[in-house]
Amino acid sequence: MMYQRRILKPDAAAAGRSSWLSLGIVGRRRMDKHAVSCLAAIARTDADILITGPSTLDKEQYAEFVHRNSQRAKAAFVSLNCAAVPRQWLASELFRDIEEGNGAVPHAQGPIAAAEDGTLFLDEIHALSPLCQVKLLRFIQEKEYRRIGETHLRRADLRLIAASSADLPGAVRAGRFREDLLLQLRIFPITPLQLWRRIVQFVRHLYLALAKHAFGLPRPTAQKLSRTAEPCA
Repeated sequence: MMYQRRILKPDAAAAGRSSWLSLGIVGRRRMDKHAVSCLAAIARTDADILITGPSTLDKEQYAEFVHRNSQRAKAAFVSLNCAAVPRQWLASELFRDIEEGNGAVPHAQGPIAAAEDGTLFLDEIHALSPLCQVKLLRFIQEKEYRRIGETHLRRADLRLIAASSADLPGAVRAGRFREDLLLQLRIFPITPLQLWRRIVQFVRHLYLALAKHAFGLPRPTAQKLSRTAEPCA
């Protein structure tokens, strides 16, 4: 079994105390408040989403936050790293094969069934094979899937959160990723806080230069004013 199934403790915000500090990674990572607010708003919907960001970003933490603050918080959170599964076994692992001889455990519960009423998190979906992409697209559209080796359809009630560190639009242009699959997911890009700080630092220097030039302010005064451009983190 290559996936993980967990029951996560709901956040304080989900229990009624609305606070941006309820995000487990805030305090440890000091994530910016605006991103937290956006994630909290998305969590209250039941939309399938795609979290994008660099490989150094722990996107599963963000997916856990969405799950904890959703109406599915009391059900399971199931995670599967698509890049960690051998490609020839990926379809069998995701859509649980019922036959012997291909790496799957016959009649074992797959990640989709394990996430019933909860959230299924698929990390690094750019690693999906063309076959898996077709199957996942149908699943997102219909919330139905067919286990390999079966003739009847199964229905599932869950929320899908996908993540990728790859340039998926570029993969679409190169023919490695389906455009219709990408369009099915609401994309939530996360900019690392370090990059955001570099952007803020650039804006502050620009503001400082403009303030000195336009108003003839002494440097200490201009520096004090420029700090108002920095967001809380």
